[in-house]
Amino acid sequence: MASTATSLLRPSSLVSKSSWIEGQSLRHPSVSLVRCTPAAAPALAIRAGAYDDELIKTAKTVASPGRGILAMDESNATCGKRLASVGLENTEANRQTYRTMLLSPPGLGNYISGAILFEETLYQSTLDGKKIVDLLIEQGIVPGIKTDKGLSPLASFNDESWCQGLDGLASRSAAYYQQGARFAKWRTVVSIPNGPSALAVKEAAWGLARYAAISQENGLVPIVEPEVALDGDHGIDSSYEVAYKVWSEVFFYLAQNNVLFEGILLKPSMVTPGSQCKERATPEQVADYTLKLLRRTVPPAVPGIHFMSGGLSELEATQNLNAMNQSPNPWHVSFSYARALQNICLKTWGGRPENVKAAQDALLLRASANSAAQLGKYTGEEAKKETLVK
Repeated sequence: MASTATSLLRPSSLVSKSSWIEGQSLRHPSVSLVRCTPAAAPALAIRAGAYDDELIKTAKTVASPGRGILAMDESNATCGKRLASVGLENTEANRQTYRTMLLSPPGLGNYISGAILFEETLYQSTLDGKKIVDLLIEQGIVPGIKTDKGLSPLASFNDESWCQGLDGLASRSAAYYQQGARFAKWRTVVSIPNGPSALAVKEAAWGLARYAAISQENGLVPIVEPEVALDGDHGIDSSYEVAYKVWSEVFFYLAQNNVLFEGILLKPSMVTPGSQCKERATPEQVADYTLKLLRRTVPPAVPGIHFMSGGLSELEATQNLNAMNQSPNPWHVSFSYARALQNICLKTWGGRPENVKAAQDALLLRASANSAAQLGKYTGEEAKKETLVK
């Protein structure tokens, strides 16, 4: 298979001393010469999963030039908060209306290569009865699915958390694949003000690695999302130090779990100061710190780095991404934005049918701006056409 040349190697077992020196007498070492016959070198086991070729193809499709990911995998409760902000009740019909609006603008696939869905949406149809999965495929957008079950308090630690969902993940992933999903997302969070403790970092890394391995075994490209929360008044150097520990641990355990790096995508936080820090960083500084961290921790075999926008304004998220693409990278450096793509669309819509077209146009403008940033060609002219939500 094409993927075997670049796949990971499992460490072979150590050869025991007795295999190398057989029959040597320690009591009479000078009596006779002993012929030492080295054991044959054990064969190296090469990773070859049933879905490897498909995983690599899917990852490359999502990591295609000028495109990124629309993250719309909010739980029904979180989606309800979005709807409440424009005066709508949290009902399945209203969630269906909102999600249909997000996914149906003509030309969305020019800028969006993948959409992360919540489970309800994966099995949902549009208002006119078309399956959401089919709508995405027609636009050239790969359907994805959130597979984690949310954060839970890490016992006996300072308000730190761990991510649930490994139980039953294999069977759920297989069912999602049958429904048409081709990639997955799993988010875990590390907090700088609350530590992070060594246990929290290890728990985050190990959980992501197990999820990634299980996803690949069932045909889904895993988006690995080790979020370093922006809460706090720490500076950019502290963010870098913590992110270095987290990313390094993540890739150590990914290798330990024999995950195919060519068949994953990384969704990290950009390296920025804490959201309450008085010293703000320029896009160029964010790019410098973030790219340095990528070069030191992420193998070039990983096809795509899709940054989250959490804690950043819509404009900051675009400007930072553009700064990172001013020089060539070994990876596709792109976006996987939720609020930074949805917010302007939601506010423009306001829950009123007559505003659907204007809301979709606003979404397309945001998507096109981030598409330009992925190519390193964002000039700010796009922002003049938008009324960004502050």
